Amino acid sequence: MSKSLKRVKKALQDAGIETEIKELGLARTAQQAADVAGCELDQIAKSMIFKGEKSGEAILFLTAGGNQVDTAKASAVAGEALGKADAALIRAQTGFAIGGVAPVGHLNPIRAFLDPRLLEFDTIWAAAGTPHHIFELHPRELPRLTGSQVADFTC
Repeated sequence: MSKSLKRVKKALQDAGIETEIKELGLARTAQQAADVAGCELDQIAKSMIFKGEKSGEAILFLTAGGNQVDTAKASAVAGEALGKADAALIRAQTGFAIGGVAPVGHLNPIRAFLDPRLLEFDTIWAAAGTPHHIFELHPRELPRLTGSQVADFTC
């Protein structure tokens, strides 16, 4: 088990959440992850990370699988212009590689925002620290686990 996967598993256990972690195999898209999980596309919580142009920090946007982040709306929500976060910033801030960024288990605190679409489901699935693993949880747990604020930032 990778260090990243162990960190996510521990963060979930520490938060009192018992869940199964599923291996995706070759799934590379939100739709492929939804197919493996047996859920709707929007039940996949994508972790989209941008760089705050003023702060230089990574900012996390947890969005439903079928939604796209509108950078103008996201910038307004974040209170600063957003740019592309490179792999080095993402790894330094979260400890995860692109494609496997989990909403929990980050190495460093991160500002986070939550797509309200995710809250419409009884259960959602998110990356578990690798591009090949996902875990299930109730979406109402996300604000508690991540400190995320519910906001409109999608198009």
